[in-house]
Amino acid sequence: MKRAAPIEAGSLSLRIDFPQGRIGPGKIALMEAIDREGSISAAGRALAMSYRRAWDLVDTLNKLLDEPVVEAATGGYRGGGATLTDAGRRLVADYRAIERAAQRAAEPRLEALARRLKQD
Repeated sequence: MKRAAPIEAGSLSLRIDFPQGRIGPGKIALMEAIDREGSISAAGRALAMSYRRAWDLVDTLNKLLDEPVVEAATGGYRGGGATLTDAGRRLVADYRAIERAAQRAAEPRLEALARRLKQD
């Protein structure tokens, strides 16, 4: 007898809208990639994003908060680079904490919804 596959609950994708702008999964993923890769261009490549798009998102975030979230060093002989500031690290931590809390709060409803979805 074939066993039915367990029902998997969905996951949330969180976007936080403020009057000054929004913070969502793309910007947070970019910040995490900058932290990991050490540059905006490498982070953009890692996320299949153009340098221009990555730079625009960083610029938007830097203007959104009261202090910059990314510090960039210009290129040249030794190359450039970018690092998250303390404000940037706090932003990522706060976003991820809100995301986890929202996922936990929504889990019963997501499971109920998943049970009502068509199964293949």
